[in-house]
Amino acid sequence: MRGTMLYAPFDIRFQELPDPVILEPTDAIIRTVATCVCGSDLWSYRGITPFTEPHPMGHEYVGVVEEIGADVTGIQPGQFVIGSFATSDNTCPNCRNGAQSRCIHGNFMSTCQATSIRIPLADGTLVPTPDQPSPGLIPSLLTLSDVMGTGWYAAVAAQVVRGGTAVVVGDGAVGLCGVLAARELGASRIIAMSRHEARQKLALEFGATDIVSERGDDGVEAVRELTKGIGADSVLECVGTAESMKQAVRCTRAGGSLGYVGVPHGVELNGEQLFRALIGVRGGPAPVRRFLPDLITRVLEGRINPGKVFDMTLPLDQVAEAYAAMDQRRAIKVLLQP
Repeated sequence: MRGTMLYAPFDIRFQELPDPVILEPTDAIIRTVATCVCGSDLWSYRGITPFTEPHPMGHEYVGVVEEIGADVTGIQPGQFVIGSFATSDNTCPNCRNGAQSRCIHGNFMSTCQATSIRIPLADGTLVPTPDQPSPGLIPSLLTLSDVMGTGWYAAVAAQVVRGGTAVVVGDGAVGLCGVLAARELGASRIIAMSRHEARQKLALEFGATDIVSERGDDGVEAVRELTKGIGADSVLECVGTAESMKQAVRCTRAGGSLGYVGVPHGVELNGEQLFRALIGVRGGPAPVRRFLPDLITRVLEGRINPGKVFDMTLPLDQVAEAYAAMDQRRAIKVLLQP
């Protein structure tokens, strides 16, 4: 097979690699139908997350089952499947409590920008679609592997409710999907914080009622003006920087909730500030597997179309260009097809 390797900052290569094989009886091998570059991949690509040796890349995927281990019973060869970026048995105590991304026996995928993938804990990680989906549905189904599931979790963690006010900090694919999730959960006012015209347009299409382009103190003030000086009931933090987290905390009203899903870099929460803010804070790696059945149904029924976050499509062997396009913000998210 061929797959993506990161050798050094900004040095992405697509090369021949050993074919994946069944290592455990709970494994499955899938043929990749589509994969993509995630904003969180850019932390390593830019060298902000350090590494010492070349390593494979990618954690978002949809594909067709080619082979299953002896203990796999929930999927069959030939089925189209979507899986979370975090593997899970879906039976351990954490999984049963809806925290599949912290499965006691699970791990995080990191080999998915490739033509074939080994999926550990296949029964608990993969969800098949009823039939082979049409090509037009592939982008939206792919988002469920991470960005749509993560945006959905941000909204759930922020306790978005019907009739409430939500603020989304971050206009990447996760933030845009967070806007869509807030709409689906019934928020009556959704404030998207974005400086980029194309992303603002998509945020409005996904359900944002207001756009705030300011950041920092000015951004917080703009949100407070829109909420009569109170702040938002629910705030979704979808970036992971110290600035974005500080802004998210300050945009949340007293008694409100903050859901954070941006991979944190340099983020420190001030205990005294949180104590005085009187807000609820919940987040972390999204338990995507928890939401997959519901989100698959919403996509197949045409209720949501999160695949619109893909504004560039490339052959998988041009993965280096995909990384460059996202790094340079020439694309919101790049879909890759073998």
